[in-house]
Amino acid sequence: MKGLAKRVRMTRNGKLVRRNSWTSHRLHQKSKTHKRKDHTEQPVSKADRKTVRRALGK
Repeated sequence: MKGLAKRVRMTRNGKLVRRNSWTSHRLHQKSKTHKRKDHTEQPVSKADRKTVRRALGK
């Protein structure tokens, strides 16, 4: 699935990570702390791991 491959990546250890949402616009009203924390990658939720892994073909 090409769209999902652009949004999710697998680390060397096999973990699935994704970017945070709400980071593209209207940043002036978000706090510095909020914006800084949104720059980190988040793990894919446990409920979605199986689906995402299958969609990526891994």
